[in-house]
Amino acid sequence: MIEHRIRRPELLDRIMSPAAAASLIKDGMIVGMSGFTRAGDAKAVPLAMADRAKVAPFQITLITGASLGHDIDRVLTEAKVLARRMPFQSDAVLRAAINRGEVMFIDQHLSETVEHLRSNQLGPIDYAIVEAAAINEMGGIVPTTSIGNSASFAILAKKIIVEINLGQSAGLEGLHDIYIPGRRPTRVPIPVVACDSRVGFNYVPIDPDRIAAIVVTNEKDSASAVEPEDDKTRMIAAHLVSFFKKEVAAGRLDLTLQPLQAGIGTVANSVLKGLAAGPFHHLRMYSEVLQDSTFDLFDEGKLSFASGSSITLSSACAERVFGNFERYKDRLVLRPQEISNHPEVIRRLGVIGINTALEVDIYGNVNSTHVNGTHMMNGIGGSGDFARNAYVSIFVTKSLAKDGRLSAIVPMVPHVDHTEHDVDIIVTEQGLADLRELAPRERASRIIENCCHPDFRAELEDYFVRACARGGHTPHLLEEALSWHERGRQTGTMRHPVPAI
Repeated sequence: MIEHRIRRPELLDRIMSPAAAASLIKDGMIVGMSGFTRAGDAKAVPLAMADRAKVAPFQITLITGASLGHDIDRVLTEAKVLARRMPFQSDAVLRAAINRGEVMFIDQHLSETVEHLRSNQLGPIDYAIVEAAAINEMGGIVPTTSIGNSASFAILAKKIIVEINLGQSAGLEGLHDIYIPGRRPTRVPIPVVACDSRVGFNYVPIDPDRIAAIVVTNEKDSASAVEPEDDKTRMIAAHLVSFFKKEVAAGRLDLTLQPLQAGIGTVANSVLKGLAAGPFHHLRMYSEVLQDSTFDLFDEGKLSFASGSSITLSSACAERVFGNFERYKDRLVLRPQEISNHPEVIRRLGVIGINTALEVDIYGNVNSTHVNGTHMMNGIGGSGDFARNAYVSIFVTKSLAKDGRLSAIVPMVPHVDHTEHDVDIIVTEQGLADLRELAPRERASRIIENCCHPDFRAELEDYFVRACARGGHTPHLLEEALSWHERGRQTGTMRHPVPAI
């Protein structure tokens, strides 16, 4: 019965078709849409918007929490609905449009978008389109498998379109902790003092009169795109387990470690799962995305509690988790991303941040977004929120890419997302480089020795020796610093051509 999901009776009259709801969105509007790493995204109204745009073209600025599922970004891009997009995406078709300059993409730290909205540096939002498991008796919105920026979109928008998704479990109600910081400069400290702190509402408090439309859907989230671990990701995990054991032996950690954060993706997911092989116990997570590895650690008896902003799972894991959700629910909480990623809380809790790099240079600067320094992949996401404020900031990557044609350890990265000042540990399948309290020349030696693939190590050592001969606190040969990338651009490989015999 839909009345069990829409428990404020007067709102039942606002149920309409996706097409009717989509007709409310006009050219030039700013739209805030739910969705964080393919979870909790609006599933019907965006598709209806694309259908309308094919007949009557219009364009919007689209703001989300992070990436969307159900090919929503692709469909909206192909229908030319998107003029501007922020703060994160992961769709190949949208990415190509961004790199052609057809869609203006604003790449932001995920903790910052709502701050810009709240302070009127961005916006105002005309419509929020948010997925919900229910609307309660007070008209409050109960989110589904993500919060992301949805809560603040709904609170700040002029009008709201709610998608009630009957395919999302009604048992999700009670999972969420909606805490919205006050306005600056009189904001009080955020009272999250542990991973399991609950400091807000379990629904989004709004004026129900601002709900302009309700659309009923019945569709599951898109499955996670994370691939299974392989030998290289298992080696990366093993290096990290060894590092944590040494930290315990040195008295800097105990076997419960510190709260863990892991970025989205195959490598980070595999690394987190690899902790099950270690002696650690009663682990806690304070992260953005709760992936398969989170629930693997629960099932292994290693994890006590997990705080995130979304739950993004493979099909098999989703069936296991949501088919028996009460088994996990009291050990989970979902928060707005401005809280899950808030620098104040991350630093207070002493989070161990584990994120993925595209490439790293010899001094520890990390590029996580731009191929060859120019072409956007997905965006910086929340990695910067955690890297700058973590107890220890770890970046992981395989040492080679593109079937061994490219090295992930290079003389200089052509685009910097995380400076050497925010990077403590680099890990590849080759080894781990602990960069804490090292000067630049010491960092370079350690990264080259421990993390670079042997196929590229001699050339990188030669570059560093010649750069040191020229001098400087951070030695470089500026005329050669990006030569590896230029060689890769021209030939498809960073490897030197084999001399003709």
